[in-house]
Amino acid sequence: MDMPTRNELSTDESLPFYRPQGNEIALFERAWRNQLPVLIKGPTGCGKTRFVQHMAARLGRPLYTVACHDDLTAADLVGRHLIGSDGTYWSDGPLTRAVREGAICYLDEVVEARKDTTVVLHPLTDDRRILPLERTGETLQAPPGFMLVVSYNPGYQNLLKGMKPSTRQRFVAMSFDFPPPELELEVLIGETGIDTAEGERLVRLANALRALKDHDLEEAASTRLLVYAATLIRDGFAVRDACRAALVEPLSDDDETLAALMEVIDANFA
Repeated sequence: MDMPTRNELSTDESLPFYRPQGNEIALFERAWRNQLPVLIKGPTGCGKTRFVQHMAARLGRPLYTVACHDDLTAADLVGRHLIGSDGTYWSDGPLTRAVREGAICYLDEVVEARKDTTVVLHPLTDDRRILPLERTGETLQAPPGFMLVVSYNPGYQNLLKGMKPSTRQRFVAMSFDFPPPELELEVLIGETGIDTAEGERLVRLANALRALKDHDLEEAASTRLLVYAATLIRDGFAVRDACRAALVEPLSDDDETLAALMEVIDANFA
């Protein structure tokens, strides 16, 4: 399969909305062009998944996204034999389909998957670029258009859920964070069409809430939640109620913490 040239890439108007924070678009394009796997690190809701969607469309490649979890097995990625009306048949998993089609395979929160799952990724992340299918006897050679992308939230890492150094060093890596205020405002307006003044107030609120992360919250108020709040407000929902539903209740179940967060909201929208 021939890889598309730069002139054959999708136009910006046809892409999922995304505002770059640095050189991540250029880095991703070069990694794909040179058949390098990519690791994206960043907090929940900062735009990792949207970025991958944007880049898949930009490069004109199909995208298979897998939300990793504790029970994800290698068979869930690669495939398994199933029993149908005509007997047993093989069903490809999303990783195998991506390799066959020369697509991008995105494993979101890869550290949540079982440890043995990452072993199947190793032959795809070195110069071999192969996927052995032991149960069918096949060895698939990844075509030039195939790309493996994984992500995780470093804030969740601990001794039990962390990516082994030997695995991390198989990837080109980039770090994401929440956008600076002026860029986050662009994201809110671009995603929701909210009024600029209202968007500015929401961005200020988000940063005030994020200042509490190291004190009372396990997770910071994400750009994703900010978009949810802006969507509700733009649709006519009361500002205070929208902020509570999108920026407070998802962050905590503790009554005292919820009350403290609402005080921050009231102070910012007084």
